[in-house]
Amino acid sequence: MNLLLDEEGREEIAANIKPTDPLKFKDSKKYPDRLAAARKATGEDDALVVMKGTMNGLPVVVAAFEFRFIGGSMGSVVGERFVQGVRRAVADNCSFICVAASGGARMQEGINSLMQMTKTSAALHLLTEKRLPFISVLTDPTMGGVSASFAFLGDVVLAEPNALIGFAGPRVIEQTVRETLPEGFQRAEFLLEKGAIDQIVDRRSMKKRISDLITLLRHESKVTAA
Repeated sequence: MNLLLDEEGREEIAANIKPTDPLKFKDSKKYPDRLAAARKATGEDDALVVMKGTMNGLPVVVAAFEFRFIGGSMGSVVGERFVQGVRRAVADNCSFICVAASGGARMQEGINSLMQMTKTSAALHLLTEKRLPFISVLTDPTMGGVSASFAFLGDVVLAEPNALIGFAGPRVIEQTVRETLPEGFQRAEFLLEKGAIDQIVDRRSMKKRISDLITLLRHESKVTAA
């Protein structure tokens, strides 16, 4: 968030939504224990933080994943915060940006986590109806249910250099198809070559690139200075 949003005027969205344990899930640890450990490690309540603010003076809503929170996995809270972020962007007539870093759907929430794939993807239609830009930023890694849902639905899809992006991991694919994958398979550069993403942008240049794209997409008055 600090790399993307201007310092002044930030407002967190849907921070009151907290994860629960409706399935009473337990593997080697109880789900509430995993949540507590993730909170302690990250200072966040779940894997997605959504904020309204400005980017080089342009109003935006940014949703950013915290990979250290259970691998950035998408559960019901992540899905609901994403949707509320989209709705806020529509209400405030501004662009929506999502920075993804995720291993996929959160297994501890079962079908509730898988439902977020359709929920988040469907919400983006609200932006389309209002002709508001959705810029998707894929970082390392962006995998599983996140890559298979909203991650590639951006009006512009950006990726960081060498980011691992895909559904199943390369080792799983190799074991399934019993073939050796091409060098660099599922890396950002490979996806750019195949036309799956639009641009590769270094993190240090991301704020300017996104604000320039918003300026072009929304026909604002000028592109920001270098």
